[in-house]
Amino acid sequence: QVQLVESGGGLVQAGGSLRLSCAASGRTFSTYAMGWFRQAPGKEREFVASITWSDGSTYYADSVKGRFTIARDNAKNTVYLQMNSLKPEDTAVYYCTARRSRVVGAKYDYWGQGTQVTVSS
Repeated sequence: QVQLVESGGGLVQAGGSLRLSCAASGRTFSTYAMGWFRQAPGKEREFVASITWSDGSTYYADSVKGRFTIARDNAKNTVYLQMNSLKPEDTAVYYCTARRSRVVGAKYDYWGQGTQVTVSS
């Protein structure tokens, strides 16, 4: 099993920045990639960004490209999501996830408890 714990959420004004962190523990060696998803009230959960542990390959949703950056620290088993130029529509619960499969688009196997990000206008 893999445990994921997010931190760093909060309230910020539009145009501001936040950095989310996700600490992974347990059988992290079994995971190939980490990701961030988000879910806004009344909406479906959506993909935000992902990164591989091995070579740091990244993928982003179009809605966050150029504003969000995902990074990892292999030594600390930690993944970060730097969010800049935040917009009210970025308001959501953000979830850290881990995937065992090497296939892009495959399901994610482990999920954190989520952290709330609220962007005020």
